[in-house]
Amino acid sequence: MMLDSLDRKILAQLLANSDLTSAELGEAVGLSPSAAHRRVGALKDRGLIAGFRAVLSKAARGNPSVVLVNVTLRDQREETMAAFERDIVEIPEVRDCFLMSGEADYMLHVEVRRDDTFERIHRETLSRLPGVTRLASHFVIREVFRRP
Repeated sequence: MMLDSLDRKILAQLLANSDLTSAELGEAVGLSPSAAHRRVGALKDRGLIAGFRAVLSKAARGNPSVVLVNVTLRDQREETMAAFERDIVEIPEVRDCFLMSGEADYMLHVEVRRDDTFERIHRETLSRLPGVTRLASHFVIREVFRRP
């Protein structure tokens, strides 16, 4: 997809602050508010902007602990992976799931609420997913930084 310099400026502004009004965005990139609004709409239509959402702080999410979990499946057959992927999206504690190269098949970003335990999530949920043969858990000590 071809982006001109104005599209790149708009995307950079929105990446830094998605709460910008059309007037603020237009001023930042040298467009009128209506032209900025039309450009954002065109970027959405082209699939370059997937959406806007509120990013809640850890405090707003109950200060959960973060655990990164490597998942190894019994095999990499299409049906095994499809069954795992179908079920993993239903687990609310799993914030992200990535298909990986290397030793593990998937990496999960799991958030554990203060009133819950990772042991319960591991025992009752993750270990029961289709095809799972190994889970390797890594507890995050501290988040150094996170890009939007």
